[in-house]
Amino acid sequence: MAFSIRLTEEERQLANSYAKIHSMSLGEAFKRALFEKIEDEYDISIYEEAYKEYEENGKKSRPIEELWQELEI
Repeated sequence: MAFSIRLTEEERQLANSYAKIHSMSLGEAFKRALFEKIEDEYDISIYEEAYKEYEENGKKSRPIEELWQELEI
């Protein structure tokens, strides 16, 4: 899938500089940035869900060994 994006000249120069520094195409730089953002937001949502569960359980934690046993590690 292809798409276009409008950038100011300053934004374009910054994006091109970033891509050049990291030895990648401009398209690859935008693709990586997009998926990193998606991953970061997913990680935050998982954290918020886990913290909510922690608070709902009276802020009680358990030994890591119990988790390992549960996961059969």
